[in-house]
Amino acid sequence: MKTVLALRHVAFEDLDCFAAPLAARGYALRYQDAGYDDLTVFDPLADDLLVVLGGPIGVYENAAYPFIDDELRLLRARLAAGRPVLGLCLGAQLIARALEARVYPGGVKEIGWKPLMLTEAGRASPLAVLEGGLPVLHWHGDTFDLPAGAVLLASSDLYPHQAFSWQRHALALQFHLETSARGLERWFIGHAGEIAQTPGLDVPTLRRDSVRYAAATAAAGRACLEHWLAELS
Repeated sequence: MKTVLALRHVAFEDLDCFAAPLAARGYALRYQDAGYDDLTVFDPLADDLLVVLGGPIGVYENAAYPFIDDELRLLRARLAAGRPVLGLCLGAQLIARALEARVYPGGVKEIGWKPLMLTEAGRASPLAVLEGGLPVLHWHGDTFDLPAGAVLLASSDLYPHQAFSWQRHALALQFHLETSARGLERWFIGHAGEIAQTPGLDVPTLRRDSVRYAAATAAAGRACLEHWLAELS
């Protein structure tokens, strides 16, 4: 059986809607919790797929969170070996940093549901399912420079670098395609402080938009994931 290792930074930001299509493709899933589990004790190349999930910290905060350096070493080993890696939000930023690109505060929070602008390469990629303006969930304040050799796939009105691929085995998405409306109820609790501190943002609005958009976006996310996994085969 194939295996997928998911690196998780907070318990409520998990694979959510991506778990079922991975299982359907024969992947056995396990989580490692960054900052709790020792990320140095397992073979970075052993699993068929590595997914690095989101979280409320910055890649550049490694002095406060030393496990970030362990994640970067893990990512660099896999990227160099051509082993598949998927990064979501913080995970995308970690991939960018592992590829020697700069990651830094963007100056404005991008939280909520809105569409992306796909590049020509994006329209020819698994992200093509988002063509036509389907809103996706954004939840970040950091951004990154595009790594050398990466292919830009998507932008938003606030941040030009929202998704990229690197060679054929790495896909980095700064937005969320894996979330469900039910799963996001945990985010509204876990990120209560950030929501309260962000002008113009509140839980009722996020919940209303999640009920409106999450099901269609999750379906598109599953299709995107399945397309990407098929390309890896």
